[in-house]
Amino acid sequence: MKRRPNNLLCAWLLTIAVSAGASNLPSDYEHEQQFTVSKPGLMKISLPAETLNAARPGLEDLRLYDDVGNEIPYIIERPTPSPKVVRAAKSFSVSLNLANTVITLESGIAQPFDAVTLETPAPNFIKSVRVEDSTDGIKWAQLAQGRPIFRQRSGAANLKISFPTTVSRWLRFTVDDSRSAPIPITGAQVHAASGGSAPVETVPVTISERDESPGQTRLAINLGAVNLDVARLEIQTTEPLFMRQISIVVPQVSDNTIHEQVIGQGSIYRVAVEGQKPSENLYVPLENSVPSRELILLLKNGDSPPLPVSSVQVLRRPVYLVFLGRDPGIFYLLTGNAHCDFPHYDLAALNMDLKSVAVSPADISGVADNPNFHTPDVLPGLEISGTPLDTSAWKFRKAVKISDAGAQQIELDPDVLAHANPDFADLRLMHGSNQIPYIVERTSISRAIVPSVTTTSDAKEPRTSRWFLRLPQPNLPVMRLACVATTPLFQRDLHLYEMVADDRGQKFENNLGEANWTQTPDSKSREFDLALDQSPQTTSLILDTDNGDNSPLQLEQFKFFYPATRILFKAAPGEELSLYYGNANAAPPRYDLSLVAGQLLSADKKAASLTDEEPLQKPSWHETEITGNASYFFWGVLALVVVVLLIVISRLLPKATQPPPPS
Repeated sequence: MKRRPNNLLCAWLLTIAVSAGASNLPSDYEHEQQFTVSKPGLMKISLPAETLNAARPGLEDLRLYDDVGNEIPYIIERPTPSPKVVRAAKSFSVSLNLANTVITLESGIAQPFDAVTLETPAPNFIKSVRVEDSTDGIKWAQLAQGRPIFRQRSGAANLKISFPTTVSRWLRFTVDDSRSAPIPITGAQVHAASGGSAPVETVPVTISERDESPGQTRLAINLGAVNLDVARLEIQTTEPLFMRQISIVVPQVSDNTIHEQVIGQGSIYRVAVEGQKPSENLYVPLENSVPSRELILLLKNGDSPPLPVSSVQVLRRPVYLVFLGRDPGIFYLLTGNAHCDFPHYDLAALNMDLKSVAVSPADISGVADNPNFHTPDVLPGLEISGTPLDTSAWKFRKAVKISDAGAQQIELDPDVLAHANPDFADLRLMHGSNQIPYIVERTSISRAIVPSVTTTSDAKEPRTSRWFLRLPQPNLPVMRLACVATTPLFQRDLHLYEMVADDRGQKFENNLGEANWTQTPDSKSREFDLALDQSPQTTSLILDTDNGDNSPLQLEQFKFFYPATRILFKAAPGEELSLYYGNANAAPPRYDLSLVAGQLLSADKKAASLTDEEPLQKPSWHETEITGNASYFFWGVLALVVVVLLIVISRLLPKATQPPPPS
């Protein structure tokens, strides 16, 4: 009967102690987390991703306090793998035989090594390699068999041959040439074995977006946090055989615009060289800090169908917090101070080999608001309203629909892309008469537009196949044309162009792009991809080809592609916003938003949308596309003007005097 009151008393005393400790925390840190230390001593705990997400990128604002309110000195440890020594082979020789190429090299490395990268200028091949080692160059022992090396036109490549660690002086590589022509081998790099590995932790991630465009798959990976030190990632796929090049990109701010910056590249593959067991590599090394919540993977498919990716596994390097806990109890991690500097501690008590300290398990609570801190604003420090602006010179407007307050993103639709300036200098986001600061994000996402298609034949040109492709609007920034051929065997030169009218209404041919297309019955893909040299000015595009003496080429499933562009901004509850565009004379805005662009990138953004376009001015005569009926109207008006001028001139001319009658 007495246990229950004692338990209640302990819980009550613990609550009082926690409250007392929390009340002693400084008020200039926005977030707090708690964990318990059960016994005194040197502690080493792994900081969860939540902590890294709440803190500044360099952890300048991380502070540790005990339950009495004392600040605890600490050390941050970021374990990294030991750099591997890579150097050219000391000696190198190649012999070409009837069915193989034999490369013999002297490693020139005294320490153990476990891989060699061969060098070759060959552009397209796949080979199987046998690896042997020797201490004297006479007696050889097999190290590995069936190791694949390859390079594909799509960019996927693997020239690194891994094998069990050895210290032998000599290596011999036998490249199988029995099924394809030999390739030139021009050099070799020897990789020393790693002196030690660094720990990794799995990051729970989701594929938040998948976009397919000709020859490329784009995957947006939500890491759930920012400032993670990503070691590598692994692609999960059921595809039995494939080779793909992968680029890893992150959003990066430059010149008040967000671009996608490549931070890592590699190749993944699952191949089976005939007569050998399948070999695979699904990892892409990165070893890079990711400042954003989103990681973007670009898979180059070439002519192959998109790779079915079921999931992506991301591994990060842990970040350790090392401190001396003199007394057991509750400790507090504080983060979220944009103005503090790195702390400077006297760490004499921690002067020891940190690698020898074992990691202690710690149940760190989730990030919560520091009760002593005022309620944080969404993206604090970012002013919502800018300076007033007279929008009378703008020609178009769209209302913006916002579902919730906070960080927002809008993808610019074809209306905006067609009528705005190519550099988006005329975009203005308005709340009443005041500007709303924004930042432009240019993405690698491709959006498709399906044109209306008609085919025609010309009796004067019976050998020509011609397709008329009509876009919904002029001046769309389409950069690719894709279509599918139903004709199984052909080789054609295709030409894409438009007829553009000058100021006098006279038309000339504006070339948009040309390409050669070769199709055979065994081709993996029947899709054609034509890159445009420039964006079209009109809605009517023409694709034609000369069939020669062959049957007409049959094409279908036409699609144009344009790069998706977004604007990021902050919105307050209940705001009625409008997006203005269409002012050729507008200078680009100069906002201070780039100073907090990192906050916009790391924040969870809501997807705002645009309503129907509202014209604010009538288009001028020069902006009207002179095609079809408009062209007839132009020439009709011009003819009428000429007739009127002739009549006026004839009336102004002096009348001829009649000669006097003869007497």
